Amino acid sequence: MSRSNLEILAYEATPLGDLCLRRRELLSRPGTVITEITLDHQLLMSSHNTVSERALATEALERHPGTDLSVLVAGLGLGYTAAAALASTSVTRLEVIEFLPAVVGFLNEGLVPLSSELLADSRFGVRHGDAYAVLNGEAEDLWDLVLIDVDHAPDDHLGVDNKAFYTRPGLARAKCHLAPGGILAVWSYAESSPFADALRASFDVIEVIPVRYTNDLVDEEHADWLFFAKDELVNTA
Repeated sequence: MSRSNLEILAYEATPLGDLCLRRRELLSRPGTVITEITLDHQLLMSSHNTVSERALATEALERHPGTDLSVLVAGLGLGYTAAAALASTSVTRLEVIEFLPAVVGFLNEGLVPLSSELLADSRFGVRHGDAYAVLNGEAEDLWDLVLIDVDHAPDDHLGVDNKAFYTRPGLARAKCHLAPGGILAVWSYAESSPFADALRASFDVIEVIPVRYTNDLVDEEHADWLFFAKDELVNTA
């Protein structure tokens, strides 16, 4: 760690802005080193507090009674959502779609804390792509869980083309990628009534739950929001 307590691991321009992977030692806690991703100098992801990213996976898994589950994760970040899903023995296949190839590179080059853990898991796969475009297209695979952590919120998008996903037509196309009984789960930093209404119009069952935690770096209470949606299974017997 440099004298400035900040180490830049990677920095490059992307279609969404300047992307930076950095590692720093907390001045308030000497010896505690965290990894962060920033986009256009705004914090995008931190290894310091990952409770809501992990809850996106664990809460979805709790709501699915099946085993031998396939999981699609939209957005790699620092890998905490994927790792939380792979902690379940019910998951037999997990694929991540990441829009920024540089983020995939961070993982493959061993620059993020979970690189070794994820890459050593035979159930794990990652590829560069546009998850929203995939969910808007024909379903080549059916997934038991689709976990989305890409945008800041349903009305605060990283890309201008993402908006359509959060509408009734977009959700109708996305749900075609779910296996029977499958769950769509979406992370957000804010509650969104319009998105909840669109989910209710598209799925039989939805839940919107807050994940509350204390940001101990600034001593503030915070809440992120998780949206879960599924259709009831139809008994054809």
